[in-house]
Amino acid sequence: MDIIDVGLFLSYVLIVLSALAAILIPLAQSFGDPQSLVKSGIGLGILVVVFLIGYIAADSSSAGTTEATSKLVGAGIISMYIFFFLAVIGIVYTEISKLIK
Repeated sequence: MDIIDVGLFLSYVLIVLSALAAILIPLAQSFGDPQSLVKSGIGLGILVVVFLIGYIAADSSSAGTTEATSKLVGAGIISMYIFFFLAVIGIVYTEISKLIK
């Protein structure tokens, strides 16, 4: 095991620790404010619903991959399109409402 292997192993450990900290610290703080936990749950629910819509609309026929992989990739792409168009609509709405005020 040379120095590069040790560096890669340490970087993997740091990535896992960072991911755990990014998940656990806000979760622990949100128990003091249950309203923020409810809002986070609603956001997560919306993400799941949009992904399910993308999964239902995705086509499972593709050359070179399995049916399940093709369906998941299609669901991800369709979900990205949905969120992209929602973001554009939100930006346009915000700018128009600023002009009106």
